[in-house]
Amino acid sequence: MSVPEPDVPWVTVVHNDPVNLMSYVTYVFQSYFGYPKDKAHRLMLDVHHKGRAIVSSGTREEMERDVQAMHGYGLWATLQQER
Repeated sequence: MSVPEPDVPWVTVVHNDPVNLMSYVTYVFQSYFGYPKDKAHRLMLDVHHKGRAIVSSGTREEMERDVQAMHGYGLWATLQQER
């Protein structure tokens, strides 16, 4: 008898790009995810300095929605399964 593996969470990753201003990325994280300014700013700095940041986690469907939302704001985002 096989035991199903637990549902591994998915994450939304926002990547650095040469187009969007740091203040705009912070604004997007605050307005879409509802993050406080400090957290949004910290995530934006990760995107800027490390090239990427995990901005949300959850089910695949939720992360697909978040990725689409980030694209709607003009940000480069992908989803991946967290291992």
